Amino acid sequence: MLLLAKIIRYLQPCIPVPLKGLVGKIAVRSSSCTWLSSGANLHSFGVSHLYILNPPDGTSYSKMLLLESDSQKYLRILVNLINFLHMANDDVARDETDWIERVKSGGAVPLLEPDNCPNGWATPPGHVFMVRGPDYLSTKVKIPGSDYLLKPLGFDWIKASTKISEILNNPNSRVRRAIEEEFPEVNRPFVWAFHLQLPNKDNHSAVAYFLAPEPFPEGSLVDQFLKGDNSFRNSRLKLIANIVKGPWIVKKAVGEQAICIIGRAVSCKYHVSEFFMEVDIDIGSSMVASAIVHLAFGYIMALTVDLAFVIEGQTESELPERILGAVRFSELNPASAKQIDTPENSDDLQSSLPTSWWKSIGQGFSHLLHAGPQENGSSGLVHANGTVEHEESVEGSKNGTSCDFM
Repeated sequence: MLLLAKIIRYLQPCIPVPLKGLVGKIAVRSSSCTWLSSGANLHSFGVSHLYILNPPDGTSYSKMLLLESDSQKYLRILVNLINFLHMANDDVARDETDWIERVKSGGAVPLLEPDNCPNGWATPPGHVFMVRGPDYLSTKVKIPGSDYLLKPLGFDWIKASTKISEILNNPNSRVRRAIEEEFPEVNRPFVWAFHLQLPNKDNHSAVAYFLAPEPFPEGSLVDQFLKGDNSFRNSRLKLIANIVKGPWIVKKAVGEQAICIIGRAVSCKYHVSEFFMEVDIDIGSSMVASAIVHLAFGYIMALTVDLAFVIEGQTESELPERILGAVRFSELNPASAKQIDTPENSDDLQSSLPTSWWKSIGQGFSHLLHAGPQENGSSGLVHANGTVEHEESVEGSKNGTSCDFM
């Protein structure tokens, strides 16, 4: 519409329209708007003598106020064209918003406000996460995160009889189905899914979906991640976890903010197509990660957790870091997870160990954490509560502490 306003301004010297020529019971002003008795909103596009009437309730389309003189027929043609394009633009924007809102609200748990989302999910502000700043390589200084690269699309809290995987490859996936219905053939948006596969008997999964507003530039870090091999992806994809609210024992085990190169900590599978990137994160592939998550799961109805996903910047040109997207889930009830059917070829390997074994681990964590202060790194975690932070790489097997915590 800004382009249309420029067209009007360009034509203004050629086709003068006196303010007295406008028909209608309005108080003509040179300011941005005024009100009719019907309650409709009168908007100006920077031209004091030409207005568009736009009903705020959305029940009917906007109509241009007609000119009194027939000698202005060419301008009326232009006005009608502008009005038609304005209506079409509103329709497209409304349709795009509608399908996204349906996906956001279509999961088992609701989308709520970040400050109050019991048994729900939300999008936390970017500044609650600390990321590598522009001079990190020389100063080790981190800065608060800024706007996300991706837009939030949805969150799934689901469970199944076997471990869930490749959600976006499943034609019955609600997100995939919504996209295919909205975009049957071409011009589909690119979707990211970060899928946390939890190691418990009910095979719970937490999935955060994001939407790329536009293609990333050729050669950018995100473009390299999408086109790179799994070795590159495993060395770059980073998870930042904040325990916003929860019991002391969980905060002690995880830290208020823990940062991990995911592919070095657990097994990740990347499923990439023309329209999506899904990362299946198998927490059960690491004994340490399994133990921590199992401990936290026992308190899940008292936990509020923020998770951010970042492609790590390792060179000056890749800094400062930008967060892909983030999700907050709060006080999730395991029983509220939606039961889904998994395809026959689904990865049904169970990584969870007997309940008695997990209980012994939980008790062990409890005794360990109550024992008193520990040395840095003794739990395999380095916390990130300050702005200046030293990072170390800890190499090892996936059953050990094969994680870069930063």
